[in-house]
Amino acid sequence: MKNYTDIMDRIMRAEVEGGRVRGNSALVLREGKEVYYGQFGYADFEKGRPMERNAIIRLFSMTKPITAVAVMIAQERGLIDLNDPVGDYLPEYANMKVLKEEKDSEGKVTYSEEPASRSVTLMNLLTMTSGIPYGENWEGCSEAGRRMQAIFDEIVDGINKGKRLSTREIVRKIATNPLAFEPGERWMYGLSADILAAVIEEATGVKYSEFLRKEIFNPLQMPDTGFFVPKDKQDRFAMSYDYLPKKGCDNEFELVASDACYLGEYYHEDVAYEAGGCGLVSTIDDYSHFAMMLANGGIYKGARIISSASVKFLATNHLTQEQTWALDWDSNRGYGYGGLMRVLVNQGKAGSQASLGEFGWDGWTGNYFFVDPEKKLVLLYFIQRRGAGTMPAVRKLRAATYGAIDDLD
Repeated sequence: MKNYTDIMDRIMRAEVEGGRVRGNSALVLREGKEVYYGQFGYADFEKGRPMERNAIIRLFSMTKPITAVAVMIAQERGLIDLNDPVGDYLPEYANMKVLKEEKDSEGKVTYSEEPASRSVTLMNLLTMTSGIPYGENWEGCSEAGRRMQAIFDEIVDGINKGKRLSTREIVRKIATNPLAFEPGERWMYGLSADILAAVIEEATGVKYSEFLRKEIFNPLQMPDTGFFVPKDKQDRFAMSYDYLPKKGCDNEFELVASDACYLGEYYHEDVAYEAGGCGLVSTIDDYSHFAMMLANGGIYKGARIISSASVKFLATNHLTQEQTWALDWDSNRGYGYGGLMRVLVNQGKAGSQASLGEFGWDGWTGNYFFVDPEKKLVLLYFIQRRGAGTMPAVRKLRAATYGAIDDLD
C-alpha cells in the first residue's frame, strides 16, 4: 500500500512542480473504503491558499452525470418517458430545423434550414445524439456550432452586464439554432444535458436546483454541491487557470488566473441559469458520495437514489457503430456512450486494465471520475485548468491504481 501511495503522490506532485496545474487532489475508494487521498499545490495561488480537501471546484461537464441520474429519477416516477419528443415538454423543440450544406460546381458552400425528418427525443438528449451542438468557432468547425457560438456570445455578454436569464429562457434561445444533423444520426457533444434540466423543471414543476437538492444532494450528504457558492464559503472556492503560451518564449506555457464566463456559468447567489451540462460546483468528498452511489447500484449509506436497473441503463453503451465515430477523442478511445457518460467497451483500444463496463466522465477544467462496478472502485481527480479535459496524468493515476488492485482490499 505504501508503494502505491508513493507512486500516486509522485504523479500528483509532478503535475504541480511541472507547472501544468496550480493544485490538484485525488481520491480513490475501494468497496466504499478510502485507499488513497492526496492534495498538492494551491487552490488559489495568488492568494496563497493551499489545495485542501474541502476546496470547492467548478464541475463543468461532471455536472452531466448528475443530470443523467435526475432524468432516471423522473422516469422511474412516471413523470417522463425517454421515447417522448422533447417538444412534448418544451414546445419550441417541436418543429426543429436541420442545417443542410450544399456545394456548387465551384466549391462554394451554402446553407439552408429544412424541417427535421423526426423529432428530437429525450433519449437523443441523454445519449448526445440530438444534433444540438455546443458553440464553437475554429477552423473546420460545424456551421451549426458557429451559429450557436453567436447565441452564447450574446448570453455571456448579457451575464457580464448583469442580465440574469433563467434555465428556461436560455433553453428557448438554444432552440432557435438549427440542428447539426438529423436526430439520432450520430453522436455529437453539445447542449443536450442543459435541455434535459429544463425538461425536468417542466415535468416536476420545481426549479432544477430544488429537484437536485431534494432528490440527490440531501440524501447523498452533499452540502457543498450546487449552482452557486454562498458568501460564507467563498474562501474555499478554488481559482481556475488558463494554460497560455508564455510571452517571448517558444514552447513554454504559464498558468494565468481566470474566472471569465465560458458557457453561461455563473456562481453567485443571484444565479438564474441552472445549466444541467456545466453549472454545478462541488468538493471531492461530495462528488465521491455520488460516485459511490453509482458503484453501489444506486444506494449510498442505505439511501436508494435510483434503482440498480437504472444505474445499469446509464452505464450501458447505447450507440451504434455508425453513431460512435465522433466519440474517438483520446480520452474516449475504447469507449461507447451511455447516459451522459463514457462506458468502456474495448480494453485494447483504450489501453486500460479497467473492467469492461467501467464508466464516468470529466470536465472542461480537468476534473475527472470513473466508476468500476466490477471492482467496486472509484477514482476522482480534481484540478481547475481551463480547457484541460482529461489530462495525461489521469491515465497514470488509473494505471497505478489498477496495478495495485490486488493490494487495495
